[in-house]
Amino acid sequence: MAKPDVIVVTGPTASGKSALALALAAARGGTVINADAMQTYDAFPILTAQPSAEERALAPHALYGVLPLSETLSAARWRDLASAEIERSKLPILCGGSGLYLKALMQGISAMPAIPAGLREAANAEWEAMGAEAFRARLAERDPAIVARLKPGDRQRHVRAWEVVEGTGRPLSHWQTMQGEPAPYRFATILLAPDRAWLRARIETRFDVMLEQGVLAEARAVFDRNPEPRWPGLKAHGAPELFAHFRGQLGLHDVRRIAIDHTRQYAKRQMTWFRHQIIPDLVVDPSAHQGIERPEKFLDKIGV
Repeated sequence: MAKPDVIVVTGPTASGKSALALALAAARGGTVINADAMQTYDAFPILTAQPSAEERALAPHALYGVLPLSETLSAARWRDLASAEIERSKLPILCGGSGLYLKALMQGISAMPAIPAGLREAANAEWEAMGAEAFRARLAERDPAIVARLKPGDRQRHVRAWEVVEGTGRPLSHWQTMQGEPAPYRFATILLAPDRAWLRARIETRFDVMLEQGVLAEARAVFDRNPEPRWPGLKAHGAPELFAHFRGQLGLHDVRRIAIDHTRQYAKRQMTWFRHQIIPDLVVDPSAHQGIERPEKFLDKIGV
């Protein structure tokens, strides 16, 4: 294959993407560019497994912890941020498991008209006033296709779909079918596809390590700021359970169990998405000890 402009390291959560991307960057003077939605926010570096200070010292990292919890990060906005970092990097290495973001960059995203200011706030106020069920039913009258794909309690995506249909006169499902313009880069994609049992155990271990690293204090500091429940950055896996613990609604044992279960379910959904949406240049099974101690072997296989 021709030498790629951009390396993509993707796969389910806790599969070892960050370690592999760092090893590749250190070996070739590359920059690790975040492609994980929750790692873009600044308040949960431990909970979202952002690179440590020691890891950042080994290679440049970009788009980690750059947004406040209150800001909405769409796939289109991330694509623009990532493109700017790609242009600045000698060897850009996208690292993350937010598949929609990667697809928006690699395959293009529909050119949706700008949404008039104020529609999002109005839609959020209507969600509060109407309740989730009534809001969802109203949206289903205008965009049944998108409602069929949304979880009933997913406020952010319901509100987004409503503001689009109100602001453009066409449903979000229509815009999503429009062909976008792919980024003008050659991509080489490494997909981490571990054994399911190995990944389940690793997700459990990782949460316990987070507890040891002080994730309780980290989450408590955010909780004590009394953030708006609808802020997008509060969707980090484990944050709702930890907040329920601080309110006296869950014991720490239950927090651990539920957070691990939810993360495992998310990893399963990620792998399903990758199987249908990603055509990798290289598949690596980290559970089979295809380790990162020799990153050159991966770089050789993708022609870097």
